[in-house]
Amino acid sequence: MGIQINVVVSYPINDEMERVLGLAEAVGEPVTVTFMWEGREEPEHAVLVPAATLARWEHWAPSAYPTSGPGEENRAVTEEPELAHPAEFGAFTLFRRRAGGRTAVARKGVVVAELLNPDEAHWLQEKARNVRQGFMDPKQKAAFEDFLARQASLDDQ
Repeated sequence: MGIQINVVVSYPINDEMERVLGLAEAVGEPVTVTFMWEGREEPEHAVLVPAATLARWEHWAPSAYPTSGPGEENRAVTEEPELAHPAEFGAFTLFRRRAGGRTAVARKGVVVAELLNPDEAHWLQEKARNVRQGFMDPKQKAAFEDFLARQASLDDQ
């Protein structure tokens, strides 16, 4: 990913969470975050993606991130994530989505970033880049077609 900033956040003492969210918003690039939540042994890894960056990726990515691996399409979903109250950290509120595992980060009622699984963030960025690089806007496409039409055929050369 473009800029990679690794941040470790323990329980949000001294507004740590607010500073990390502000950082991602200020740089406009994904920020890799490791959460050390109180009462948990295992750290939680996520990528904090500013809303505008995520919107651009999702515009260009041809499809949604696959939520199941090969051969798991017919597997019944037995475990549904528990519903939790939004968590507030200073001026920011985190809304954990039950479907997909994303967490939306809002400030004053406006979503400013989302926490994504690192694999999903990487997948989205790569797919978006690949599609965008193969895209020509209509004017560029018309000019290229005109250029090709003016070229001599291989038989004439």
